[in-house]
Amino acid sequence: MLLEELKTLVKYTLPVYGTHLLEHSLILASVVSIGHLSTIALAASTLGFMTVNVTGFSIVQGLASTLDTLLPGAWTSEHPQLVGLWTQRMIVVGAATMFPILAIWFNSEPILLLLRQDPEVAHLASVYLKWESLGLPAYTFNCISRRYFQAQGLFAVPTRIIIAVAPINILLNYLLVWGPEPIRLGFIGAPIATSISYNLISIASIVYGVWFVDKRAWHPISRRCLSNLGIVVKLGFAGVGQVASEWWSWELSGLGCRLGPTALAAQSVLLSSASTTFQAPFALSVATSVRVGNLLGEARGRRAGISANASIVTTFIVFRNKWAYLFNSDTEVVHLVASVLPLVALFQVFDGICGVTAGILRARGMQFTGAVLNLSAYYVVGIPFGVFLTLKRDMGLQGLWIGITVALVYGAAVSLWLCLRSDWEKEVRKVRERLEVDKKAMIAETVAAEGDV
Repeated sequence: MLLEELKTLVKYTLPVYGTHLLEHSLILASVVSIGHLSTIALAASTLGFMTVNVTGFSIVQGLASTLDTLLPGAWTSEHPQLVGLWTQRMIVVGAATMFPILAIWFNSEPILLLLRQDPEVAHLASVYLKWESLGLPAYTFNCISRRYFQAQGLFAVPTRIIIAVAPINILLNYLLVWGPEPIRLGFIGAPIATSISYNLISIASIVYGVWFVDKRAWHPISRRCLSNLGIVVKLGFAGVGQVASEWWSWELSGLGCRLGPTALAAQSVLLSSASTTFQAPFALSVATSVRVGNLLGEARGRRAGISANASIVTTFIVFRNKWAYLFNSDTEVVHLVASVLPLVALFQVFDGICGVTAGILRARGMQFTGAVLNLSAYYVVGIPFGVFLTLKRDMGLQGLWIGITVALVYGAAVSLWLCLRSDWEKEVRKVRERLEVDKKAMIAETVAAEGDV
């Protein structure tokens, strides 16, 4: 049974890995294209994207992680159309969430200046944010639609879409940042190219979902999409605490230490490096959430536990000196990156464990527990220690990354303990109770419809 689950997880993980790696390439292309304009431009794009992550993308990803709990179990239940219903509810919540995010993005310059960022960098970062806003609705929809497909075992669908869009994104980045004079836009070309790519993914997802996917998961659009939103919001806020707290630790620690342009540019390379290598354990995390959720929906608690245990595996790859030259030619930036990358390698071991166990916790609907764990790991232990090393011990970026690594050691140990002591039969009962409310509503609707006939 263990071997069978390992094979299934590998089968699920590979396309998810491809999807997330290629989606990450959308941002990577932007960083690379801007990085060779100037160190100031790279620092501004880094600050802009940090703000995008902290105030936007991390919030959306945290909210969407609710579907990792709700959709897999619904798909393998007696009423698979609940997958479509919960997806519609998440779209409603996601749409409402975009308004405060956009308000922050369009007023970001005074906020960044209040955080004592360099004025020139803060201004360029605010310009970056305004153009990046064109892609926020599409990014939100993509996070939701991807889970709609994955819950049904259609892991290859998002991969096929991103394979088609990723080369277009690279071409757009080149043309809009470095292309011929009539279409070259320079700095703002990168966020525009990324936003266009997000919208292309959304269009392709809609076309694929309407014409090429089994309709069993679809629920007709009705007022029911406005019901039971409390569950989505409750799990969503906990998901934000679980998912976003880690993103915030990377971004806010850099802002809090008031890094200069060179250090900020080096931080961009380090974050891109860490994010790239993290895609493998994160893909396994997503695959685990879906697989465990599907098994819980089928009331196969013991096998869900075996699948969860099989997923607790991770690897990492170490890159060093030459990696940094891909992003920026400034030798000072390159040397700073090289001095910190060994810490990033150590960081990846524990970050991988945290990523996989977070997927197991999401499958169990334990986003709140994950949120408390991450908040304590990063904001009680890791960030204060890292800021102390950076500012009081003059360790620079190395101190910052030592602090985050300490947080991950703590987080990995506690989350691993939580996952290994799970009661999987209890988790089956929780899924059944959650589905029961919508099942009763569907039966009542059916009876009412038959009475009208």
